[in-house]
Amino acid sequence: MVLWDFLYYWDHRWMHEVRLLWANHVTHHSSQRYNLSTALRQPWSGFLTFWVFAPMPLLGYASKTTMRAGQLNLLYQYWIHTEAIDRLPAAAEQVLNTPSHHRVHHGANQQYLDKNYGGILIVWDRLFGTFEPEVRRIKYGLTKNIKTYNPLRIAYHEMADIARDVRSAGNMRDRLGYVLRRPGWKPVAR
Repeated sequence: MVLWDFLYYWDHRWMHEVRLLWANHVTHHSSQRYNLSTALRQPWSGFLTFWVFAPMPLLGYASKTTMRAGQLNLLYQYWIHTEAIDRLPAAAEQVLNTPSHHRVHHGANQQYLDKNYGGILIVWDRLFGTFEPEVRRIKYGLTKNIKTYNPLRIAYHEMADIARDVRSAGNMRDRLGYVLRRPGWKPVAR
């Protein structure tokens, strides 16, 4: 469970730092409301990051054990998608990913962007400098919200935007940048 959670931290972080992976994850962040149904907004292209968890079977963990760790990690994360629970006792807030920590993760506020990636444990964020406490009201959704309820548009709008940017790029370096750099990256004018 600890190894899966550690790998999950990096998987989740890279989904926010690499535009192609963000295009897969953006669906989960697209709701401007934050409740248990937000947890059900899962990516449709999970194959993009399955490789992050390859070290588990390579280290000898049985497939069944690896899959169970992933299932339990996902199950834990369901209940933290709520505003109904304020804060847990201080000891839990120090170690576990809690509703308060995960609300920050879903925030579109500048101070909350790209913070609190942990699945079960928040210690990874504390260790790798991505922790941010909840200190002010959170604005949920994307920095540029989409105005649709069409599930295909919600799931793939960022993929379409990547394709548009790649087509408009003047060279291979910029094309790769639009796919592999951070979301929002633009080439420097030359």
